[in-house]
Amino acid sequence: QVQLVESGGGLVQPGGSLRLSCAASGRTFINYAMGWFRQAPGKEREFVAVIGWNGGRRNYADSVTGRFTISRDNGKNTAYLQMNSLKPEDTAVYYCAAGTISSSREPTNYRYWGQGTQVTVSA
Repeated sequence: QVQLVESGGGLVQPGGSLRLSCAASGRTFINYAMGWFRQAPGKEREFVAVIGWNGGRRNYADSVTGRFTISRDNGKNTAYLQMNSLKPEDTAVYYCAAGTISSSREPTNYRYWGQGTQVTVSA
């Protein structure tokens, strides 16, 4: 089992920044690719970003490319999502997930999920 806990969400004005963290415990963190997904009210969960076990093979959704950066610190068992130039359409619950398939954009390929953290972008 891998337990994932997200933090860092909140209310931010358009153009602002937030950094989300995902702390992992349980099985060896380094064995897993880490992904970030989000779900807005009334919409399906969508892929945001993914990073491979060694920090490589980063992949982003087109809607966040150039604004969001995914990273990880295997020594701290933590993954991050730096979000800059936030837009109202980024408002959603953000989830981190752990899976064994690198660079996957499919939620079904992720076995472990956090509880989510709310990000609201509004003036």
